[in-house]
Amino acid sequence: MKIAFRPKLLDCLSIYDRIQFSKDVAAGITVGVLALPLAMAFAIASGASPAAGIWTAIVAGFVTAALGGSRVQIGGPTGAFIPIVYGIVAAHGFGNLLGATMLAGVMLLAMGIARMGQLIRFIPVTVVIGFTNGIAVVIFMAQIKDFFGLTIDHVPAEFFARIKVLAAHAHTVDLPTLALSVACLVFLLSYNRLAQLIPPLRRAPGPLAVLVVGTLAAWLLELPVETIGSRFNGIPQEFPGFGLPDLSIHDFGKLISPAITIALLGAIESLLSARVADSQIDDRHDPNQELIAQGLANIAAPLFGGFAATGAIARTSTNVKSGGRTPVAGMVHAVVLLGIVLIAAPLASYVPLATLSAIVMVVAVNMGEWHEFKELRRYSWNYRVILLATFFVTVLFDLTIAVELGMVLASLFFIYRMSELTRIERLPMKEEAHDPRFLYPDGTMRVATWQLFGSLFFGAVNKLEELLDPREGHPEVVILDMTRLIQLDTTGLEGLENLRDKLAKRGCRLILCGLNSQPGSLLFRSGFIDQLGDDNVCADLTQALRRAWVLLPSLMGGDEEY
Repeated sequence: MKIAFRPKLLDCLSIYDRIQFSKDVAAGITVGVLALPLAMAFAIASGASPAAGIWTAIVAGFVTAALGGSRVQIGGPTGAFIPIVYGIVAAHGFGNLLGATMLAGVMLLAMGIARMGQLIRFIPVTVVIGFTNGIAVVIFMAQIKDFFGLTIDHVPAEFFARIKVLAAHAHTVDLPTLALSVACLVFLLSYNRLAQLIPPLRRAPGPLAVLVVGTLAAWLLELPVETIGSRFNGIPQEFPGFGLPDLSIHDFGKLISPAITIALLGAIESLLSARVADSQIDDRHDPNQELIAQGLANIAAPLFGGFAATGAIARTSTNVKSGGRTPVAGMVHAVVLLGIVLIAAPLASYVPLATLSAIVMVVAVNMGEWHEFKELRRYSWNYRVILLATFFVTVLFDLTIAVELGMVLASLFFIYRMSELTRIERLPMKEEAHDPRFLYPDGTMRVATWQLFGSLFFGAVNKLEELLDPREGHPEVVILDMTRLIQLDTTGLEGLENLRDKLAKRGCRLILCGLNSQPGSLLFRSGFIDQLGDDNVCADLTQALRRAWVLLPSLMGGDEEY
C-alpha cells in the first residue's frame, strides 16, 4: 500500500507571499494569546498542571499545523478531553496518561496511513451531538469545586461518587472565591456586548480579558483565593524535560482502553473542526493527512510533558476570522506560546483558579448544542433514543461506552428501517398471461410473479418466506422481478438459494429477471446463476413470461419447444 504524505503546508508555500505572511503572523499572535488561558484552564480541569497544558498547545499545535491536512487547523488541548483525561489521571496517574496519549497517537497515525479518515464521517450526527452535550455537562460539573472554592482533597471521576462528594462538602463554600468566580463568569458572558460599547476590547479575546481582569482584581483586592502559584508553584520558565514516559508491560495493557477513547475522540473532533474550517475558507482538507498529523502530535506532546491534543474548533475559527489562511498561522501560534512561557511565566503564578474555572464553564456552555434538545419533538423516536441514550451514558458512565451504545443503537435502527423499506409484492399477471394453459382447472395461476423492492440483506431476508405461503397457491413457475432491488448481501443470497431449493421440492421452477449490477454480480460470482441455469435469468418481465411459457409444458411432461 502506497502511503500518501503531503501536508497542506507544502501546497500553501508554493503560492505564498509577504501579504499573506503578515496576515498569518497577526492571526497566529491572536490565537496564541487566546490559547494561553484555555490551555491552562483545560489542563487544571483535567487534573494536570497548567504547564502541561501550555506545552501540549505548543508542541501539538506546531506539529498539527506543520504536518496537517488542513490549512487553518489549530491543535492543542480541548474541553472535550477534560473528562477523559481526568478519569485517566484519577485511575492511573499522570505518568500513565502520557503513555496512553502516545499509544493513542500511534493509533491515530495507523488510522491515517490506512486511509480511515473518511470512515469517521460514518458516525451519525445523533451520536456526535449526544456525546458532545454529555461532555459539556461533565466539564461543567468538574468545575464546581474550584468555582465555589470547596475544600475537597480529591473529586472522583465517576458521576454518582462525584455528586456524593460535592454534596457532602457543600458547606465548605469559600465566599471570596465564589464572588470572584461569579464576577468573572458574568464578565465573560457579557464580554461581546461590552466590546461593542468599548472598541479597544474588540482586539482582545474574551478569555484573555477575563484572565487579566480577574488576576488584577484578586491581586489589588488581596482576595484570599487559590492561585496557580499556591497550588502548582507557578509555571517553570524553562524547557521541560525531554523523554519517554516510564511504562511497564503491566501498565501498557491497562492503557489500551483509555488510548482507544483518546484516539476515537481525537479523530472525531479534529476532522469535525477541519470540516467546519473548510466551510469558512472554501477549501477541502485531507482527512487522512490530518489523522497522521494528529497521531504525530500526540506522540510528540508527551515527550515534553504534554498530554492528549486534537483540533480545536474555537481556536481554529478564531484563526480564520483573524485572517489566517495557511499553516504558518498555526505554527506562529505555537511560537507565541513558547515566547510567553520563556518570558512571562512568573506572572502566571498570580492567576486565580476561580477565573480559570469560569472560563472553562463558559467553554462548556458554548460547546453544547442545547437547541437540539428543543428540536427533539420534530424528529422520530429513533433519533431521540440514540441522542438521549448517548447523552445520558456519557454523563453517568463513560464516553467510550456512550459512543459504542450510540453506534449499536444507530445500526439497529438503520437495519430496522431498511428492512421496513424492503418489500416483496405479488404482481398481477399481464393480459397475455391470462391464457388457459397458465391456469389450473380450478382457475388458479400456474405462474406467480413477484417484485422485490429495496435491499435484500440479513435484516430483511425473512420476507422471502412470503413466496412459500400456502395461501399464495402452488404455482409451477415463480418469477422474481428484481428491477427495483438495488442491493443483495450474502445472507440474501443464501435466502434465494433456500427459496430455489424449497421450490424445487415442490416441483416449481424459479426465474429471475431485471438484475441490477450489484445483485447480478454477486449471483454470478457465487455460482447461483450456473445452478439456476442461464435460460432462467431474463432481461425483463416480458422475457421471463416467455420463458415460463416454455417451461410449463416441460413440467407437465410435454414438449419444451411449445
